[in-house]
Amino acid sequence: MDLHHEIGARWLGSGRCRFRVWAPKQERVSVRILPPDERTLAMEEEAGGYFTVIAEDVAEDAQYRYLLNDETERPDPVSRYQPEGVHGPSQIVPPDFDWTDNGWSGIPLADYIFYELHVGTFTEAGTFEAIIPHLDDLVDLGITAVELMPVAQFPGDRNWGYDGVYPFAVQDSYGGPLGLKRLVNACHEKGLAVVLDVVYNHFGPEGNYLWDYGPYFTDTYQTPWGYAVNFDGPGSDAVRTYFLTNVRDWFREFHIDALRLDAVHAIYDFSAKPFLEKMALLAKEERRNLNRNLHLIAESALNDTRIIRPRGLGGFELDSQWNDDFHHALHCLLTGEQEGYYIDFGALGDLAKAMTEGYVYSGQYSAFRERRHGNSSRNIPAKQLVVFAQNHDQIGNRMVGDRLSTMISFEQQKLAAGVLLLSPFPPLLFMGEEYGDTAPFPYFISHEDPDLVEAVRKGRREEFAAFAWNREPPDPQSETTFAQARPNRNLRQEETHGLLLKLHRDLIRLRRDLPALRNLSKKNLSAQCVEAAGTLALHRWKGTEAILAIFHFGDAPAAPSLDLPVGIWHKRLDSADTVWNGPGSNVPDEIPSTGRVEVSLQPHSFVLLQKQILHL
Repeated sequence: MDLHHEIGARWLGSGRCRFRVWAPKQERVSVRILPPDERTLAMEEEAGGYFTVIAEDVAEDAQYRYLLNDETERPDPVSRYQPEGVHGPSQIVPPDFDWTDNGWSGIPLADYIFYELHVGTFTEAGTFEAIIPHLDDLVDLGITAVELMPVAQFPGDRNWGYDGVYPFAVQDSYGGPLGLKRLVNACHEKGLAVVLDVVYNHFGPEGNYLWDYGPYFTDTYQTPWGYAVNFDGPGSDAVRTYFLTNVRDWFREFHIDALRLDAVHAIYDFSAKPFLEKMALLAKEERRNLNRNLHLIAESALNDTRIIRPRGLGGFELDSQWNDDFHHALHCLLTGEQEGYYIDFGALGDLAKAMTEGYVYSGQYSAFRERRHGNSSRNIPAKQLVVFAQNHDQIGNRMVGDRLSTMISFEQQKLAAGVLLLSPFPPLLFMGEEYGDTAPFPYFISHEDPDLVEAVRKGRREEFAAFAWNREPPDPQSETTFAQARPNRNLRQEETHGLLLKLHRDLIRLRRDLPALRNLSKKNLSAQCVEAAGTLALHRWKGTEAILAIFHFGDAPAAPSLDLPVGIWHKRLDSADTVWNGPGSNVPDEIPSTGRVEVSLQPHSFVLLQKQILHL
């Protein structure tokens, strides 16, 4: 895909750097190289509102600003490094790096087991390089993909990352572009893919100087965060080039394996060939050019399969999508919550539909939205729907950022792990979930503008009006709010937390080793829902290999009668077993079935059965 323009500061080597910026709002643009080799170079105007110049005898780490109409100095919209924060100068970043991952070709999406983490809180140091010593633990757990929350430069040094204002610049307090490359390289050396969360639907409110350059935004649409990005109005060709170049840079310069696209429902584009489709075509081209598995994973609140359907069927052909409905269905069964958007969930049949189809809302009426919602995902391959019991949103968008581990019992935590990891979809764990970390993950910022800080505080209070949470949200600007979000890995040494970690590890191993679990197929799957008993059974198979996963959400023991294909079935795991600190399993090690059996289940437990394979 021809992006027409190489934008930003591109290091050419031998003391030369080409600067190119899109600034159609300006008549004159110069680049001011900062001391010690201070000078100002007038830029030549090109077609389409671009300005360019090649600087000679410049240091490869020189800092610079753009001078607009000889009056106003601004950072580069395509800055690749902001060492002094969002208001400071930009810095040239040579693309050179001593990569050792030349043999890395990525992994198929069906093999992804995601581990989402926030760089700033995952370790005490809060840097990319501080994550590297923990990668062996993730490999041991069975994780195959590390997903980083957004790292684009944001104000201050405490932020979720969704207030970024420089999509190309890697957050300075995390270690900048060099630190990110070192982390990606280390992940690849250990066989881990790297997923990066990117935000193309809005910019943060502080440090956003794009308004001075061109029509990056439009008032035709409004997002929850203000003006929408201009993807289909006058000047939108260059705006698209800006973001498509960003996608390409993550793949090429940083060796990122997949991008998680934040809230694509807030990317408003009614053109004949929308930006999401163009991005999918670019990713397809980069797969060929780089000979690597590359993926685009959307977050969307629309329950619209058009995002991931093939282009031949009228879709945009993104590779995958987060499925919030799976989370909501599971969360309500575990917690009983019915406030806010949880009002639409709570029946066992919701989870059964999420397991067998994907979307729970596929065109029926939603009480929360007061309208019909979604379309059917029945024909969408299972590998295209990422599922989770927790993630940064579903924890952090609670008033105090409380995790499931603080809301439900140990037996229910084990049950949640079973539902997630025995599902036919790529699963995602949020940092610390694997051992039941109790640290909250509240929303936090470190803005400099006091009026903006107060506006964020007010917005957080108003956000929870629909929920019956009679508490005050933590102050997002407080360092204490940020500090308490750090996971406590020492919990892994405590008995129940250590057992939960082992359970996750064993489930991931079974998922890898058993063909019926490894096969992510909705066609080789059926579900039995016994609402009266609070029990859901999931039958999955691959050839002659078969499993039955039975999930019991009831508060009391139950012995539901279930269809069980003829054969000898062996118990592979019962979360109620005393080895897992449970009350004791009532399920025999071997179950002969003539077609239907009763299975005795403990409260809030799950059982995994495997059919005996007869070799004749």
